[in-house]
Amino acid sequence: MTLTTVLGGRLKRAIGILVTSGLLLIGVDAHAFAGGELSKQAKLSLAQARAIALTAHPGKIVAEELEKESGGSGLRYSFDVKNKGVTQEVGVDARDGTILENKPEGPNPD
Repeated sequence: MTLTTVLGGRLKRAIGILVTSGLLLIGVDAHAFAGGELSKQAKLSLAQARAIALTAHPGKIVAEELEKESGGSGLRYSFDVKNKGVTQEVGVDARDGTILENKPEGPNPD
C-alpha cells in the first residue's frame, strides 16, 4: 500500500465526516419541506412563498409544505408560523402568491 493510497483513503473519510456533520448541523435548525416533487408546477419559489407568508404573519416558520388543495390555483405552500407561543397557519398560492389562509392553527394540526 502506498502513502498516496493511505492518505487518499483518509482524506475521503475526513471529507465524508465533514459533509455528514455539516448536513446534521443544517438539519438542526431546518424545518421539513414536504411536497418538493410539486415544485416544478409552482411559479413561486419556496423562498418567495416564505417571504409572502412572513409578511402576512411575522414569526418563525416551524413547518412548511407544498400541496395540492382546493382554493386558489389548487397548488399552495402551507406554513406554520410561530410567534409568541401561537402558531398561525398561512397558505400562499404557489402560482400567484395570493394569501389563501391566515388563521391560528386549529386543535388538530396536520
